[in-house]
Amino acid sequence: MKHYIKGNYRKSIFKTDQGYVIGLFKVRETNSENLADFVNKTITFTGYFHELNEDDLYVFYGEDIFHPRYGLQFQVTEYERLTPKDKDGLIEFLSSDLFKGVGEALATNIVNELGENAIEKILENEEVLYDIPKLTIKKAHKIYETLNKYESSHQVIIYLTELGFNMKDSLNIYNTYKEQTINNIEYNIYKLIDDINGISFVKVDEVAKKFNIKEDDERRIKAAIIYVMNKLVYEKSDTYLEYNEIYNGVYGYLRLNLDNDLFNRLLSELEQEFKIVIEDDRYYLKEMYEAEENIANKIKIITNLNETKYKNLDEKINYIEEINNLKYSENQKKAIKSALIDNLLIITGGPGTGKTTIVKAICQLYMELNDLDFDNAVNNIALLAPTGRASKRLSESTNLPAYTIHRFLKWNQEKNEFAVNEYNKNVHKLIIIDEVSMLDTLLLDSLFKGLNDNIKVILVGDHNQLPSVGPGQILKDLIESDVIPIVYLDLLYRQDENSYITTLAQEIKNDSLSENFLETRSDYTFLRCNSLSLKQNLINLCEQIISKGYDYKRVQLMAPMYKGENGIDVLNSELQNVFNPADPTKKEIKYGDVIFRENDKILQLVNMPEENIYNGDIGVIKYILTENTKSKRTEIYIDFDGNVVRFLPKDLIKIKHGFIISIHKSQGSEFEMVVMPICKSYKRMLYRKLIYTGITRAKRKLILIGEDDAFIYSVKNNSEMSRKTSLKEKLTNKILN
Repeated sequence: MKHYIKGNYRKSIFKTDQGYVIGLFKVRETNSENLADFVNKTITFTGYFHELNEDDLYVFYGEDIFHPRYGLQFQVTEYERLTPKDKDGLIEFLSSDLFKGVGEALATNIVNELGENAIEKILENEEVLYDIPKLTIKKAHKIYETLNKYESSHQVIIYLTELGFNMKDSLNIYNTYKEQTINNIEYNIYKLIDDINGISFVKVDEVAKKFNIKEDDERRIKAAIIYVMNKLVYEKSDTYLEYNEIYNGVYGYLRLNLDNDLFNRLLSELEQEFKIVIEDDRYYLKEMYEAEENIANKIKIITNLNETKYKNLDEKINYIEEINNLKYSENQKKAIKSALIDNLLIITGGPGTGKTTIVKAICQLYMELNDLDFDNAVNNIALLAPTGRASKRLSESTNLPAYTIHRFLKWNQEKNEFAVNEYNKNVHKLIIIDEVSMLDTLLLDSLFKGLNDNIKVILVGDHNQLPSVGPGQILKDLIESDVIPIVYLDLLYRQDENSYITTLAQEIKNDSLSENFLETRSDYTFLRCNSLSLKQNLINLCEQIISKGYDYKRVQLMAPMYKGENGIDVLNSELQNVFNPADPTKKEIKYGDVIFRENDKILQLVNMPEENIYNGDIGVIKYILTENTKSKRTEIYIDFDGNVVRFLPKDLIKIKHGFIISIHKSQGSEFEMVVMPICKSYKRMLYRKLIYTGITRAKRKLILIGEDDAFIYSVKNNSEMSRKTSLKEKLTNKILN
């Protein structure tokens, strides 16, 4: 049953430009038992709205929720404004702030003269107002216009929701087109995709069927081309596409035999409309082409700046060595010096090669040379990383604040834009970015747009790790362009006499795997078993790990694939029973086929900047509230390293179990113990960079389990899918030519 509250809107507490409102509502009537006590009282509501007029009568449809801080609230999904029918309600409505210059006395005159159908009579003919005492014709016309506009806007919103758009999309559409909404939609509904942020081609194409638009309508085909290009770019992580990819993709979606001449003409039109860029045989989405161009231009500007001159640099480095009780190698000193002299520098190396040590030294030396205390350092140095965990590690190692790039750029999720941008630039003077291999093209472009030209940028990462999930291969292209100073770190410093993890990483990187990789070491074990017995052997291993005093907070399992009998999805279910079995004292909730339980390990799947949690963050379900007396709703509270965030059942799509995660999701993190299954059933995903990335996440203990020949195959296989990018070429052309 759809719950509703009927009553009067009182005021807004919070409102965004997109129409999201938190406000107060006087409840007159409700069909929700939970809200019975709120009749004739005020309740807080949330939702997306067009215009809310104070004291107007509304019906809000939605659900009651319990907020831990603000108590019971009503979450609105749909709403309608009710025309007041009683005399008092009409007077209150007409004397509200909506009708400027109409006080209670004048509103009373109107209602006395026109009766309880006053609104309908005015909308039908404004001249009924002309005989109202003390009401000028000018003011009468203004009342009619206001009423007509107010009524029309709500009718348009209703029209859009009836077509199948949700309230948020309906508001975005109306706020963009205003009075021309219906005309624009009927003229070319596919233009919504260009004009309205966040509306998908699939949704618009579904609604378009109600307008009897032909399958081969050119407007539909052009919209499908953009949709397919977006889809392919993000699936393949390429920054440009080839003709056949686009043609076959469009055919696969539309199932239309398209004439090549027609297809070429439509591509040319899309280029003329500045939606795509065609260069040689490369087809770019406009934003992707411009992103690579912008990055190349920014790098040219930064590298052309005069080098910074410092006196007594060697002496200062010696001083930093003393306070840290360390002795830097010549290569490390070179990296530290270059970071202070050059305006753009890449520092790359594997685990244990001293990247973190150097970053700390660079910060200390920069503070020393520029006479900065902590407060001034924070205003001058920005430490950044793509993930929350990586930024936390960066902060711990330097004793300076560190941020995710999204947080640094002040990402607004609702608008899908950054507040720090080319029009509102950041003022820091030294930017150090860790885990650069994870950066995709659009994110680096956004970061560069938000930085002043007169700046130092240090890029730190391991070029042997996996590239970004999103389009591009930033670190690889920057290194291969040969236009940026680079310091390669290859000596191992994080290695004691008995350590094997970093040695193994080096062997994998260099394709020089020794024959004794099956030998057990103090920090390394390889347990042999075949694909058929892998799952059971993994369960047995985890039970042994638990018996030795380890829990899932200290151990991270990771695998290459989600699907299959040995895939992450199946294994997570099994491992939940090992690490966090069902118990009468633990509450749980079912979401589809998955059971979430108190004390479960959780992986965050989407960015939620408003809660300071990001894709890849790992948390623990602290507690689940079910059918509590206040809300009668289930609420899940997840602890992300001290940041406790509330989830509702509908939010569970944003998380999954994290007992075992993908190697891709592990990037930017380190774990005390890593357990990684490797078998032939993963063959499609077994390649060197993936395995290298996985094992380098382990700090103290690494356990590989599975088939040794599958492991050897992965080390030998360096044929990861190459990405189509043009950043390297653009950098070379702009800087060297």
